[in-house]
Amino acid sequence: MIEVSELTKDFGAVRAVDHLSFTVVPGTVTGFLGPNGAGKTTTLRILLGLVTATSGQARIAGQKYADLADPARTVGAALESSSFHPGRTARDQLRVLCLAARIPLRRVDEVLALVGLPDSADQRIRTFSLGMRQRLALAAALLADPAVLLLDEPANGLDPEGIAWLRGFLRHLASSGRTVLVSSHVLAEVEQTVDHVVILAKGRLVRACPLEELVTSASAHVRVRSPRASALAAQLALGVDGLAPAAVRRVAEDVLEVEGMPIALVGRAALQAGVELHELVEERTDLEDVFLQLTAQESP
Repeated sequence: MIEVSELTKDFGAVRAVDHLSFTVVPGTVTGFLGPNGAGKTTTLRILLGLVTATSGQARIAGQKYADLADPARTVGAALESSSFHPGRTARDQLRVLCLAARIPLRRVDEVLALVGLPDSADQRIRTFSLGMRQRLALAAALLADPAVLLLDEPANGLDPEGIAWLRGFLRHLASSGRTVLVSSHVLAEVEQTVDHVVILAKGRLVRACPLEELVTSASAHVRVRSPRASALAAQLALGVDGLAPAAVRRVAEDVLEVEGMPIALVGRAALQAGVELHELVEERTDLEDVFLQLTAQESP
């Protein structure tokens, strides 16, 4: 489990993280979301003991990272800035990490296979694409088979096939009981993967909830265009099959926006009113729009 409580970090006069609190539970993939500069990477670095918090707490498995008895086997991390020796092969780089953490060397080939790099094991890292480096960083994070994974922008540099693979892989890791926290500045990148979201802006928490709850906040309405829009609005006000719309807005002389009524019932209202329709379509605010609206609320 990951627990962040009233976490604050100041860099001089700049507050990067501002009284941030959230929890990530085992068996889930949680999206750690926010625009660039929202404080995501700083929070991850505090969790890993790479940055000292100004105040507040950041704990993994109930402890600060520095107090973990066996940190490599408790938490694995792949930060966006992960760097490897360019002259080493992928296999040699992972062998060095195994020796440092007293991990059996057999894990090297196991994790390279897990992340889809078995054929590149003896290739020099300087020749790797960004996507291959991302896979290697994930392999390094998995070496000790940790219970908690912190991944900073893991889809960066992956092609569409790689992104699809990553989604399935993260779901598999969570299904085995791991705690997975994945940062991204693009909701669309992770929305098919995560169970929960923690959304930041300007270092502050703006939303922490199940993804399903965020989905329900993506509003929908029916757009209908008719030369007799007034007659249709009057019919809608009477209701259809006992259901009245939540709102009917006149957005143009011949266009209405109807909220809280299925598109089929709007069409039935038009039939009952005997009005001609030129357009009848359901429009939905997608999750990315909801994300942008939430983060924009924290803009100065």
